[in-house]
Formats: sequence, structure tokens, C-alpha cells
Amino acid sequence: MLVQEIMTVPARFARPQDSAASAAEQMKSLGIGVLPVVEAEGIVGILTDRDLVLTLAGENQQLERLPVAAVMTAGAVCCRTCDSIETAAALMGDHQVRRLPVLDGDGNLAGLLSVTDIAVHASERLAGEALGEIAEYR
Repeated sequence: MLVQEIMTVPARFARPQDSAASAAEQMKSLGIGVLPVVEAEGIVGILTDRDLVLTLAGENQQLERLPVAAVMTAGAVCCRTCDSIETAAALMGDHQVRRLPVLDGDGNLAGLLSVTDIAVHASERLAGEALGEIAEYR
């Protein structure tokens, strides 16, 4: 089974210049915890609900004044639409992430793959193994 068969589409995303508040509102309204951050050249980072919370807890700033670029985690571990689910699960475990942006053949954002997608649509066993590695203390 390939990633493209079970990934979530369309992938929601933010741009580095967007306000962190608008990204947070998008995440809240969609009930999601992560947004890939995209520029013309591709994915430049990941914004998680954890990034937003830690920014608010660590600094006395309002999200309206902060661009996504100031809050996001730079870089992103990604998989491809043509990767196998096993390959994607191994990436999740190796990098201890629960979600992967999925890139098409041109390197553009095509979707998002979560451990839940793997459990529901492919293999609970494989998802459990990935979660075990994700939660492992390193």
C-alpha cells in the first residue's frame, strides 16, 4: 500500500509571513494539530500546536504580532506519495514524529499522513510499532 492511498487531502498549510494567530485559528477550526509551512520552493517548516503553546508560555507576545516563521520548527521530515506505508512509518519512528507532510513527484505538498491514517486505513500493528518508536526516550 502506498502513502497516496491513505494520506489526508487536501493538505492545509501556512506561509511563513502569515500571522501565528491566523494559523492557530485555522488549526482550531479544522481540529488539527499541525500545519506544514510552505513557500514557493516547497516546505520550509512545520507549525505545531505545541510550537504555539510554548511560544505563548515562553514569551509575553501576542500571536497576532508574530509571523509563522518566528514560531515554526524549521525544516520538515517528509515522505513521498509513492512511498510505501512501511517506509513512511519507519520515517515517523526514526524522527519521532506523528505526522508527515507528503510531497508529490515535483516536491509540492500533496497531503499529510498521520499515525492515525496508518492505523485506520492500513495496519494497526504498523501504527503501534511507529508509536512505540515515537514515544521512545532517546
